[in-house]
Amino acid sequence: MANTRSKRYQAARKLIPTDKTLGLGEAIALLKTLPAPKFNQTVTLSMHTTADPRRSDQMVRGTCRLPHGSGKQVRVLVFAEGSAAEAATAAGAEFVGFAELIKQCQEGFSDFDVAISTPAAMSEVRKLGKVLGPRGLMPNPKTGTVTDDVATAIAEVKAGRVEFKLDRNGNIAVPVGNISFEPTALEENGTAVLHAIVRAKAAAVRGRYIESLFLSATMSPSIPLDPAVYLK
Repeated sequence: MANTRSKRYQAARKLIPTDKTLGLGEAIALLKTLPAPKFNQTVTLSMHTTADPRRSDQMVRGTCRLPHGSGKQVRVLVFAEGSAAEAATAAGAEFVGFAELIKQCQEGFSDFDVAISTPAAMSEVRKLGKVLGPRGLMPNPKTGTVTDDVATAIAEVKAGRVEFKLDRNGNIAVPVGNISFEPTALEENGTAVLHAIVRAKAAAVRGRYIESLFLSATMSPSIPLDPAVYLK
């Protein structure tokens, strides 16, 4: 089969060591030297874990506030009524409403990055499970997106709070900033994410927990990292 990767990607891959893993700081320094496209790529940490996503007692899920933000303009939708809706609007939510907003989502509206709901609104918002769930947009108390304090939740997600969740193959992938960030900012964001994921380890998970760990940008090959330092 012919290699369908771009010449830029193939050139970048030749610069990545195949016989060793790197520390996060080393990997970030290397990532910034790789041939890159002409846009501000997202930098992502990806890992394979020993957690079994088929078992509810091994689910890994949570949030992490990035010390230096995500570098992304986050569009927030809030399901709320009354004073909570007013607070959401004042806090800068792009979309605020209840029945009409639920209807719009049922009809396919998804021009937002995070959905927040008050507990009172969830009785109706739950109907959107099949619509928002597959896209990772369903409000959930475990990620702080079902709350009466909508203003604080909005402030946190806009400041750079990211979510992480185990996928069906036992993997987790989390953005930690943009390639234009200073190396120290990317390292501190990445370290914060890794510590949050380690803290979120379910008691029922056995083994090394993080089996493999990689750093990559949107259009780059993955750089293998050593997860051992985060598992102590």
